[in-house]
Amino acid sequence: MRHDFQNIARLAIPYALPIVRRLLPGGQVRGQEYVARNPRRADRHPGSFSVNLHTGRWADFALDSTARGGDLIALFAYVENCSQAEACIALRRMLGR
Repeated sequence: MRHDFQNIARLAIPYALPIVRRLLPGGQVRGQEYVARNPRRADRHPGSFSVNLHTGRWADFALDSTARGGDLIALFAYVENCSQAEACIALRRMLGR
């Protein structure tokens, strides 16, 4: 099966807030960023992990460059600890595509 990563990433942007709330519950919107705790480490306070709601870019600024990505597919894969292909399929289903 061929995955249209760019198209799914683009289609997900208008739904960024509900997607990140599902993946990263308990976060807060600060301007155009969703700030939350990193679920993959012992992160006690939100602040260093953020997702840009307009672009889908995300990063944990308390960690090295392995904890960052350019779209919501990469975020899904990181949080759910799955492959990019699995994340693309899951997001496509969430979007009803």
